[in-house]
Amino acid sequence: MSTRLFNHLPIKSLNGVGLALEAKLQKLGINTVYDLLLHLPLRYENRAITARIADVYSGQTISIEGHITQRQIITSKRRMLICTITDGTGVAALRFMHFNAGMSQGMIPGNRIRAYGEIKQGKYGPELIHPHYRLLSHPQTTPTDEDRLTPIYSTTDGLSQTVLRKLIQQALQLLQQYPIDEILPIPLCPWLPAIDAALSTIHYPPTDIDPLLLEQYQHPAQQRLIIEELLAYQLSMQFIREDERKLQAYPLNATGRYMTPFLTQLAFTPTAAQQRVTKEIKLDMQQPYPMMRLVQGDVGSGKTLVAAMAALLALENGKQVALMAPTEILAEQHYHNFKAWFEPLNIEVDWVSSRLQGKTKQAKFDAIANGQISMVIGTHAIFYEQVQFKQLGLVIIDEQHRFGVDQRLNLWEKGRDQQCYPHQLLMTATPIPRTLAMTVYAHLAISIIDELPPGRTPITTVVIPNTRRLEIIERVKQVCLSGGQVYWVCTLVEESETFEAQDAENLATELQHHLSSIQVGLIHGRMKANEKQQIMLDFKQNQIQLLVATTVIEVGVDVPNANLMIIENAERLGLAQLHQLRGRVGRGSAVSNCVLLYQAPLSKTAQARLKVMRESNDGFIIAQKDMEIRGMGEILGTKQIGIADFKIVDLVRDQAIIEQVQQLAHYLIKHQPHHARILVDCWLPYREKYINA
Repeated sequence: MSTRLFNHLPIKSLNGVGLALEAKLQKLGINTVYDLLLHLPLRYENRAITARIADVYSGQTISIEGHITQRQIITSKRRMLICTITDGTGVAALRFMHFNAGMSQGMIPGNRIRAYGEIKQGKYGPELIHPHYRLLSHPQTTPTDEDRLTPIYSTTDGLSQTVLRKLIQQALQLLQQYPIDEILPIPLCPWLPAIDAALSTIHYPPTDIDPLLLEQYQHPAQQRLIIEELLAYQLSMQFIREDERKLQAYPLNATGRYMTPFLTQLAFTPTAAQQRVTKEIKLDMQQPYPMMRLVQGDVGSGKTLVAAMAALLALENGKQVALMAPTEILAEQHYHNFKAWFEPLNIEVDWVSSRLQGKTKQAKFDAIANGQISMVIGTHAIFYEQVQFKQLGLVIIDEQHRFGVDQRLNLWEKGRDQQCYPHQLLMTATPIPRTLAMTVYAHLAISIIDELPPGRTPITTVVIPNTRRLEIIERVKQVCLSGGQVYWVCTLVEESETFEAQDAENLATELQHHLSSIQVGLIHGRMKANEKQQIMLDFKQNQIQLLVATTVIEVGVDVPNANLMIIENAERLGLAQLHQLRGRVGRGSAVSNCVLLYQAPLSKTAQARLKVMRESNDGFIIAQKDMEIRGMGEILGTKQIGIADFKIVDLVRDQAIIEQVQQLAHYLIKHQPHHARILVDCWLPYREKYINA
């Protein structure tokens, strides 16, 4: 059977899989027989090791074996089956609250039985409640617990381990009956087993295998699948880059018409990092295929200026530019920045908001469609079907990870002019760990702004229990009276019965009571857009000295005079969000501080996060630690990134082999392109949708 056919063999082709069981398997992402074989064990149990009943102790998980001396069904409080056994050294009870007639009839006194489970201390000695058991007098046609380690799988309601194991055994028998083509070039990886041997070992490992190797995913059988999946992923990234270069775009060459006067009017000189990244963008936009570049830079590194210089290149060539931001606060801030920069150059800048209505809305849409508005800034409102461009040359997406793949593709498709697509520039202030850059973002060209503008001051971070709140309030008073401004961030808008956390509304009232001589403002996501705008304007103009806010101010807010940030219940936030929030201060020349207030007791994960924040201001170090602490499951998601979930690979655990796999991918594309395509099709059959995301 070919690999392709086996890979697409529906799960219902297995014996015993009806509609109900098929639905349960699909909940686990198992749609094909191959999906089932790639549903790997979470852990293993060694049921081959038996202990003397006299030696077992409460809490131990072990096998015991003996002759049945008594079987009884008790019906007093609740019906249960109790089977008493002995091995000559002691007596133990096997207790079953759920049982059937077949179980009861099989437990005949004198028969020998082996049971595996957790030892409990019963009234008369050791007990095993609902143990796994096997009557040793019954012949076995399948591998027994004594022959192998017992796999334990993730499952769902109504799907037992026994059913899963039987289905996997059936799938392995099918694999032996109809061997599939070898798709991994074994001569390039001679230490790895063939696919059928690898799968058999993983699902039915013999008891002489070191369990630690399996737990750490270091066994060659597991490594075989890890390398194959990583390889398929790397190949798909390279194919995506090849496919992108087959698309057409308008080559945009710098004329200096706008760039020269723009740089002249700036009150500062772009940093060397900003100039380097701008040069990389220029080279991309000169090509006849669409640019797909991700610019990452730490908080405050000056990505907006780089975006402006990229926009000017498109505008110099008579093309329109669309900039999309995830929040109205950030979109409006971009609007004011670009308007101040571009209006002196006679470039029309406007923004699209969901609040637009009636004739104003239609007039703006008409101006965009006929090219009167050269640069359009907005949030998700740019996706409106009515928003059409005359000739969109560049799409800029700020904080790109906050948009779904379908949204990004929608805007990109809007810019298609016959067979030409716009160039695309993605930006993020959440630095991407190198591991992710080499895998998930490998289809993008990546630029890093690794230099902060001069004059920025380092932020000192302290971690303090919220029992010292009055000290912090006094510190806030000192900062405000000396001319500074303060953010105080809460995770909740209003008081909650579910979470024990400080809410913004009550905190604002409390702080105004304590600090009567200081103007306190409140901003949160439930407020109307015009209310939020006015609050932010007042804060920026220092009419508000202390701003109590939710995480709505996480990105884009730029108030250089603010030099103290207090984050309430910091233990509830992730590292990336804490780093983004902290980045709202330290944007001017004044010494800046960040106070992380926490509610005791702290979990180990929360302790680790707060320790990282206290010790580092480097976004790239923080991003790497975030990945290590949270794991990939929380960081990646198909909605945001546009990737198929890894079935076996763990990018934290497996990062050491990524470079080796990249080299293997280059070799395969060059020397065995047919094998490369089959690998991608087997592991990532639905990849095409996300080519340009």
